[in-house]
Amino acid sequence: MNKKILQLAIPSIISNITVPLLGLIDVAIVGHLGAASYIGAIAVGGMLFNIIYWIFGFLRMGTSGMTSQAYGKRDLTEVTRILFRSVGVGFLISFGLLILQYPILKTAFALIDATEEVKRWASLYFNICIWGAPAVLGLYGFAGWFIGMQNSRFPMFIAITQNIVNIVASLCFVFVLGMKVEGVALGTLIAQYAGLFMAFALWLKYYGRLKAYIDWNGLWGGEAMRRFFSVNSDIFFRTLCLVAVTTFFTSTGARQGDVILAVNTLLMQLFTLFSYIMDGFAYAGEALAGRFIGAKNDEGLRKCVRLLFLWGIGLSLSFTILYALGGKDFLGLLTNDTSVIEASGDYFYWVLAIPLCGFSAFLWDGIFIGATATRQMLYSMLVASGTFFIMYYLFYRSMGNHALWMAFLTYLTLRGGMQWYLWRRQMKGAGLGFLRCPF
Repeated sequence: MNKKILQLAIPSIISNITVPLLGLIDVAIVGHLGAASYIGAIAVGGMLFNIIYWIFGFLRMGTSGMTSQAYGKRDLTEVTRILFRSVGVGFLISFGLLILQYPILKTAFALIDATEEVKRWASLYFNICIWGAPAVLGLYGFAGWFIGMQNSRFPMFIAITQNIVNIVASLCFVFVLGMKVEGVALGTLIAQYAGLFMAFALWLKYYGRLKAYIDWNGLWGGEAMRRFFSVNSDIFFRTLCLVAVTTFFTSTGARQGDVILAVNTLLMQLFTLFSYIMDGFAYAGEALAGRFIGAKNDEGLRKCVRLLFLWGIGLSLSFTILYALGGKDFLGLLTNDTSVIEASGDYFYWVLAIPLCGFSAFLWDGIFIGATATRQMLYSMLVASGTFFIMYYLFYRSMGNHALWMAFLTYLTLRGGMQWYLWRRQMKGAGLGFLRCPF
């Protein structure tokens, strides 16, 4: 079981780490073009796409849970239908984004305070990269399907390929053909379609035999589509809550001045690093929990969840010790501003609590997605995010920025605690022995 967990978790961790590299590569290239407005344009454009695509992340998560359950049942017809259904819905959403690209851009710039020069270059970047929406959202479906099929290596191969293509194409467009922001945007666009093409090629080569199970008549069947949209709508609204908390955390720090904004941004990098690792184990939870639930394998499910939490406890303790010993040195690598580093010391103990407070939220998210218990996951997020805002507004006058960190840690803890409670309550109430809580 540990081998199965690591075979799924390690490639997923590598994939997670490569995701921000696409944005970093773009920034690094335009950073050598001699104008700050180019960097600002990439930052603004990248932020817009991060928000847009993050909201539609349900295409990956919902596909993973439903596919893993069908895989556990050995229902190859449904396995195939889920892939085509997810990719098809992704294409439909992307076409909607293409149609609405002008109002989306206008609305974004009405909310973002940027110079006219940055807006001009960011608009150029957006108008090119938006045509990559079908590739990105289609690839979400493929990535979730591969994970549900217990294969996290293919998403890793695709992510690495995208980075290589992006580097080569962007460098050629910018430094060989003399393009600027538009060259970086074209490089990103080509990399996105290279990823989609590779996903389709891998599916044909290694899963081509599933073409015999394609059932076009049942692809858009009423009951199947109701379940598809029920699962994904829960994940969609859960993601909106997550975006609201994350956006509020950043904007509230910004209102407290440049130093506090910088401190919060740097300290959140330590949370982000931890999240990349725990998300890998969450993906393993999606694949394995869904598989064992589909197969009605009570013993396999309980053992899987127990070992996932043992890994989570071990990793969270390791990260706590690592941050306690070297966290401040890591901040020194990110900035040489002594005032920011000194100010971060007042809040550093909050960061030390993040691994132990947050690991269960990541793992339960993965298990709930695998179980397609998305309504319970949404309930836990509503309680946690609501408590986050209540706690901040109750204590911010007396505690300042400490109230923001306290609310954030409470939010992480409640996400995990509520899901643990709802898991026990739901599974016992349903009378499904193979879904009983493993503790």
